[in-house]
Parts: sequence; C-alpha cells; structure tokens
Amino acid sequence: MFRSRLPLPRSRLIRFINTSQSNKSTTTTTPSTINTVNKSSQNDYTILPNKQTLNPQKTYLDSLSNKMLFSYGAIGLCTLNKPILNLVIKLFPIIPTPILDFFIGKLYVGGSTPSEVIKTGEELSKRGINNMMLSLTIEDSEGTKNIDINYIVEETMNSIETILKPQILRVLTQEPNINEIPPGYIVIKPSALISNPAQVLLNFEKPEWSEQFQQLNKNCEIITEEVVRLNNELSKLYPERKSPFFVTVIDAEKFDLQQGVYKLQRNLFQKFNKPSGFVNVVGTIQMYLKQSFPQIKLEESLAQAGNYRVGLKLVRGAYIHSESDRSVIHDTKLDTDQCYDQGIKYVLSDLEKNQSSATLGHLVVASHNSKSSHIACDLLSQSKSDIVKSNVVLGQLLGMCDDVTFNLIQNHKVKNIIKYVPWGPPVETKDYLLRRLQENGDAVREDNGWKLVKQVARVFKNRLF
Repeated sequence: MFRSRLPLPRSRLIRFINTSQSNKSTTTTTPSTINTVNKSSQNDYTILPNKQTLNPQKTYLDSLSNKMLFSYGAIGLCTLNKPILNLVIKLFPIIPTPILDFFIGKLYVGGSTPSEVIKTGEELSKRGINNMMLSLTIEDSEGTKNIDINYIVEETMNSIETILKPQILRVLTQEPNINEIPPGYIVIKPSALISNPAQVLLNFEKPEWSEQFQQLNKNCEIITEEVVRLNNELSKLYPERKSPFFVTVIDAEKFDLQQGVYKLQRNLFQKFNKPSGFVNVVGTIQMYLKQSFPQIKLEESLAQAGNYRVGLKLVRGAYIHSESDRSVIHDTKLDTDQCYDQGIKYVLSDLEKNQSSATLGHLVVASHNSKSSHIACDLLSQSKSDIVKSNVVLGQLLGMCDDVTFNLIQNHKVKNIIKYVPWGPPVETKDYLLRRLQENGDAVREDNGWKLVKQVARVFKNRLF
C-alpha cells in the first residue's frame, strides 16, 4: 500500500486548522478520523493517513504473544511435509515433556491444573471464544494402565464447578445477550471411566460383563448429575436462557467398541434429556462411518419411542486412520463430507421445525472444515429463533484450525463457538498430543506446515520493523 503525501505550506495549514475549529459546532472530529501531521521541513508539513488505514487485515496470529508465535512457528516446522511429520511422531515418545511443553504444549493443552485452564479460558475469551469443551486427558482404552477410576470421576465432576462454572459466570457479566454464550461442555471418555474398557464396551450385552457396564453407566451418571444440578441452579437466576449452561459430552471410541458407546449414550439420554427440559447430554456420531447418517435417524426414532431428547456432536472421525476394518468407512472423502453436511441440515431442520420440543434438541458442529462450518452458519442466519441459534454450537480443537475459528468470529459474527480443551497431568497430555498428531495428521499438515511458517515470519517481521 502506498503512503500518500500532501505537502502544505504552513500558512495554508494554519488557515485550515482555524477554519476547522470555527466550524466545530457542526463538525465532529474523532481520534480515529484525525490525520497525523508530521513536520517534514521548516516551511511545510506532511499530512499522513491514519495508521488504521495502513494496516493490513489482521489475522489470528497478529493477536498472539511472541512466545505463542514462536510455538506456532515450531509446529509449522514439524509439519512441513509427511516425512518430517512421521519423524516427529517416531521421536515423540522419547522427547522430554518439558521440551514439548516449551515448544508446542501451550498451543494444544489448556494446562495441568484448574487455575491454568481458567487462564486459558480467559485468553480464549479475548479472541471471542467464550467457552470450552473440557476434557481430562486420562484414559486407558487398552486396559494396560493402573489408573484410579474414582479419582477421574471426582476430578471430572469437580472441574465443572472449578473451571466451567467460573468461566460462564465471568462471560455472563460481559456479554449482553445471554443466548449468545455457548454452554460449557464436559467430556466423558468411556475408556477412562471403567477398568478394561475395551472388553466392557465390546461385550456390553453379555451377562458376564453386565456389572462392569452398569458401573460405567453409574460413573457417567455421577458426573452428569452435577451438570443437571448446576443447570437448574443457573436457570433460576437466568430464566431467559434458551440452552443449557453445561452439557455432558460422551466421546466416541473405535468402531468395534461403538455399539457399547451408543447404548451408554441412550441410557444417559433417557435419564437426563427429558422432553420438557434442556438437553443435558450429547452423544458423538462419527460421520466418516457409512452407518453414521442412518445412526442419527435411529437415535431419533428410539428417542421418540422412549419419550426423551437427543443431543449430538458430529465429528468426521478421529479414528479414520486406525480403523482396521476399512469397509465401514465411506469410500471417498467427498462421501464423508456430504454425509457430514447432510447431518447438519437434518438436525437443524428438526430444531427449526419443532423448537424446544425437537427430538434432536442440541447440536455441536465439531469440524475443522470451513465449508461445513459455513453451511451451519448460513442455516442459522436464516433462523429467527433463539432456541435454534443457542442450541447449535461450532467447535474446533484447541490450537488447530485457528484460521477457521478467526474467520467465523470476525467475518460471520459467530458467537456460539468453543474450543475443545484437553487438560491434566503432563504425562497424559503428552499422550494426547501424540494421538492428535497420529489421528489428525492430515489436518495438522493442512492447517500448518510451510504456510504457517511464512505467516509467523511475516508477523515477526512486522513487529521488528
């Protein structure tokens, strides 16, 4: 962009200023419209346009600290191409945790303590992201760890009170429209809440595993009862709210375990998603599976017969690279994309038509795909209902696809947007980072790589010069 220069003699400049002052009763001048006057010589001045007109369009990188920019640059270098990414994945287990935390940990993990996660929530709010989907990253899907299930249940339940509740109460004091504040979500990973989870979920219908499956249900119920209690508490203070303040989210597992997860979700739907109230529980549907859209219809049909409501989180699918049976996966990416978008439209259609009595009463569009996000935004923009708009939330993983998040907030004025925020002990969050690199390798490379390195370099250059 060229900088225009308008040299004026001192006498003409003084006359211009005096004339402006004499007309100040009819002309209002604000700091944002005042031109900057610089002395270029003894006899003339140069009037420069306001700096705001010279700055290029801001991106999400421009708002980050130097330390965060450094971390983004590091992940960009790690994802330059497939061989480099594969090498990083191979070396990942032997890299000391403090080094990982220094270079990239803060990008993808909310912290190891509640106070650190609260600070992460505050930083997200500065970017227009007013809530989180909180996930304690302790699990044992293979049944090889000696983890304390009771500790996980208690810590997960406490995090609703110590992290998500302060987060939403803070935002409630800042946002004028209560229905533009997304709920706080608490993730329940079935493989974290029962010993030998793979066998429990795989054999949930067999009598010899019935007791363990019931214990898994009970652990999930304990956490969700806290969600319901807090929703009732805040609803009395804010009766105009059209969506829940907090929601339990049942995370997905690999395909061979998923029937057990579906059964777990239904049990929780039936107990906590009453026809006349909020959707307190959301289940996950992995749209890369050929059966995913029929699964949505099946859940809707079962809910109508059982007189309860369904909440859904639609994901393309974190396990697409590790599924052993490839026949269950859509044949092409296009098929997956079309299935995902079809799911969005189907749920939104029920919400728009039936409002607070909709069987499919709450939707999380968990996607890094800008087209799918825009489809949801376009459909929501056509609705005039607070019930619909407040019960559809868009979300992405912390530290991933921030350009998509930024675009939704800045250009589409999206308010109901969240980030999936993992947190917990450093050893466990390291495992989470490795899984994300393995499971979302394609998304990581697309979102970062050389493109990100150049963007980070540009921001640093602008700051230095």
